[in-house]
Amino acid sequence: MQGFISSCEPMGLVDGPGLRYVVFMQGCKLRCLYCHNPETWRMNGGQKISSDELLNKILRYKNYYTKGGVTFSGGEPLMQKEFLIDILKKCQENNLHTAIDTAGVGIGDYEKILKYTDLVILDIKAIVENEYQKITGSNMQEFNKFLQVVIKMQKKLWLRSVIVPGINDTKEYILKLKKYIKDIPNVEKVELLPYHLYGVDKYKELNIKYPLDGVEPMDLDKIKELEKLL
Repeated sequence: MQGFISSCEPMGLVDGPGLRYVVFMQGCKLRCLYCHNPETWRMNGGQKISSDELLNKILRYKNYYTKGGVTFSGGEPLMQKEFLIDILKKCQENNLHTAIDTAGVGIGDYEKILKYTDLVILDIKAIVENEYQKITGSNMQEFNKFLQVVIKMQKKLWLRSVIVPGINDTKEYILKLKKYIKDIPNVEKVELLPYHLYGVDKYKELNIKYPLDGVEPMDLDKIKELEKLL
């Protein structure tokens, strides 16, 4: 089984519990205004690798992951469903904790994927249709479908929402987000992520117009204020 990956981070600290091997996979349907990994949009834009090759890379660091594990991010890992299922299964067979960092917009087979997933880290782009379309360029149908499967299978769930000045950095949005989250029974953690400019240079290199040109990074003190509301 072969797939496409953009890069790997052997010692990740923010994509799940403990120290983790983070695999950034290729392919994504969404075109989020604040995306900082545009190089992962195209499926064939990265390195082609077999699941066995990738597993061997991961296992070299296994001794470091006694309280951590492996996280598949992107891009959108759900876009490579057969490859993802195969590598998730092999990781669990080797007693590695598995997580997927996802926007919940893939191409189906979510129950098969989640069967081998210990933790779902889900990005909440927006909570109403029109705002979701403005931010992602897509509708919420696939996201809602994925979330319902996560709830049905009672998977451990971390929620993340990127907070962008002038778009969703208001108390009103946070209170609506809080209400929205209360209806999701298996949430263990909620994080507000401050918008940053780390990906701007990538757009220049790829000759892509940056959608939020001129928008300043999110004020960290304001993020702390909004977190209190949650």
